[in-house]
Amino acid sequence: MARTFLSVILAAGLAASACNSNNPFLTQPTDTSTPAVVTTDTFDGSVTVNGGTTNPFIVNRAGTVTATMSALEPSDATVGFMIGTWNSTTNSCQLVIVNDAAVAGNTLIGTASVAGNFCVRVFDAGKMTGSVNFQVQVSHY
Repeated sequence: MARTFLSVILAAGLAASACNSNNPFLTQPTDTSTPAVVTTDTFDGSVTVNGGTTNPFIVNRAGTVTATMSALEPSDATVGFMIGTWNSTTNSCQLVIVNDAAVAGNTLIGTASVAGNFCVRVFDAGKMTGSVNFQVQVSHY
């Protein structure tokens, strides 16, 4: 009986030592990164016939990027609307997702696979007859 009791205590001791944090196979991984926080950038501007306006923004971590054409004036205007990657060397927005016939309320949704420089562009896609004022909201991590 004493031998059985000693075996139980020894087994319990080995089990406890197996939970030592020095053994990466037996410990649970711990995520020490900061929680993802959604950032919303608001861009206001105007576009002239044959023109365009580009606004760069920074994505701090991979995840969903949502751009919404929250307002257009005149309210029945149709514009080009895009999300792209920003090249600060050439000050250009490389097309990724585009809507050539955007109206107020339209949304573009994409996924940033890495943190980096991105941009949103509002432009005349051949449907404008005069200047258009806009407001775009971009949400990202």
